[in-house]
Amino acid sequence: MAVTGTQFVLEHADYQAEVASVGASLRTLRYRSRDLIVGFEPDELRPAMRGTLLAPWPNRTADGRYEFAGRDRQLPLNEPELGNAAHGLVAWQDFVPVTVEADRLVLKTTIQAQPGYPWQVDLSVHFDLDEHGLRQEVVATNRSDSPAPFGVGGHPYVLAGRCQPHAIDGWSLELSAEQVMLVSTDRLLPVAIVDVADHASGLFDFRSARPIADTRLNNAFTAFERDASGIARVVVTDPGGTGVEVSFDERCAWAQIYSADEPRAVTDRHGIAIEPTTCPPDAFNSKRDLAVIAPGASSTAGWRIRALNISRPRTME
Repeated sequence: MAVTGTQFVLEHADYQAEVASVGASLRTLRYRSRDLIVGFEPDELRPAMRGTLLAPWPNRTADGRYEFAGRDRQLPLNEPELGNAAHGLVAWQDFVPVTVEADRLVLKTTIQAQPGYPWQVDLSVHFDLDEHGLRQEVVATNRSDSPAPFGVGGHPYVLAGRCQPHAIDGWSLELSAEQVMLVSTDRLLPVAIVDVADHASGLFDFRSARPIADTRLNNAFTAFERDASGIARVVVTDPGGTGVEVSFDERCAWAQIYSADEPRAVTDRHGIAIEPTTCPPDAFNSKRDLAVIAPGASSTAGWRIRALNISRPRTME
């Protein structure tokens, strides 16, 4: 078996996706042979969180410590250089297939109760490929006898063009968020939530599409403008109009945008992470938009990735 687990291939019309069972990771996504995300090989140790599922919390928990239901908890620190517990507990967990079809896949795993997170939570991850791209849906069910805190997100690095160092410098970003969470430079932990229009001369204001250029981003955005169906969209395009759209409904109140700044690596700014999430960084402490799942109940979230050609507004290529 490959180091990334069992491999699954989905195809529908002009789209193809490959999913690895470890972390329920979206390993590749293509439209007419064009890569829409930064991928990785099946026998390659997955680079960090690329394409994986973030649960039962996305982003960072400060010091791995939090209080819930009157008790203090300590999570393992998997980001020791920053002193944080990052991106949940299932990124390296193997998921098992429940449904395997030509254009549909359902993977399942269980978060077992443990000292830092003493709840048993079943996770099912649905991948559905259609003419509108890839739809990913997550269902979390609390199998414990007490309420469980929960958050979830995805972590695709999208591509509007070739995957190469500083590729994103030539792309444009459109992000209809009114607010952004500022974070500390040393640990990437929340400092304040501000209006994008009022902060740092609009550094974080991408409500109208504009070039990313040398902007460094590792921030969570919220207060999205949404359509009549409650859908928010994040769009990345190259100068020729080729692009990718990540969309999500109101169950995802946040989206983390990361410009992949790694100056000493060949992956420096090679793609841009668009991470739809249900809650912001350190939500186990702030409790902001944190789901609390009652025993036997479920919490859901989902997002879609599709190819765009902006020269024909909001339509596929």
